Amino acid sequence: MPGCITLVLVPAACTLLNHSTGRRTRTDGLSQCVFVLEDDADIARLVQHHLEAAGFEARLFHTPANLIPDAEHKAPALFLLDIMVPGGDGLDVCRRLRNHAGLSTVPIIFLTARAGENDRVLGLELGADDYITKPFSTRELVARVKAVLRRFERPTSPSIISFEEIIIDASAMQLKVRGELTTTTATEFRLLDYLARHPGRVFSRDHLLDAVWGDARFVTPRSVDVYVRRIREKIEIDPENPRYLKTVRGAGYRFELPKGE
Repeated sequence: MPGCITLVLVPAACTLLNHSTGRRTRTDGLSQCVFVLEDDADIARLVQHHLEAAGFEARLFHTPANLIPDAEHKAPALFLLDIMVPGGDGLDVCRRLRNHAGLSTVPIIFLTARAGENDRVLGLELGADDYITKPFSTRELVARVKAVLRRFERPTSPSIISFEEIIIDASAMQLKVRGELTTTTATEFRLLDYLARHPGRVFSRDHLLDAVWGDARFVTPRSVDVYVRRIREKIEIDPENPRYLKTVRGAGYRFELPKGE
């Protein structure tokens, strides 16, 4: 559909799934490959050209049919998804990826003409790491792709936080809750890790935006609320009455460790 673009970035270099961490590691130094899901051939080629000029390898998909099977063969570094494409839509692809055991940790960017706040929030709720609306510049597109990949690959800290039945391992970007590996997106993990490393401190939404998202332009204070809700669903026994990730009315959020930790 003209006006909506979906790109999916995947490393051209083969990646392997580390079953102990749930994260993928590169097996060589080849350029990263991009899977582009876009039904408009002209737009797809334009995006492909600029990604390749930036050092990526790009593969084009006009429908979602083969995207996930091909990603299972060579795991993507990042998915950049359009909303409206023949035979499906980017929102459904995002949902399927976040529920896929082998691909759930791969970053996702939406690139679409849908610019409403509700559309952005829905994308975040489904697990997207960035949301780019049209019109956009190709330079900004490439910069945002690189920024999301940096956010995903850079460990926040080499140490492990452990309390009660929760383990946050920054080196592996791994979260264990009650003995089970729990899937998170890169952004969810970085937000949780940042809050847990500053227990007892109240952070405003604007502060968290700066600390975790940096210069990402799609995020708003409401975006922080979406991610907090997703984190609570993963670490809290009762997300509606959280023990750890507390809301401080009129101020922001505070992470509380159990006494004695």
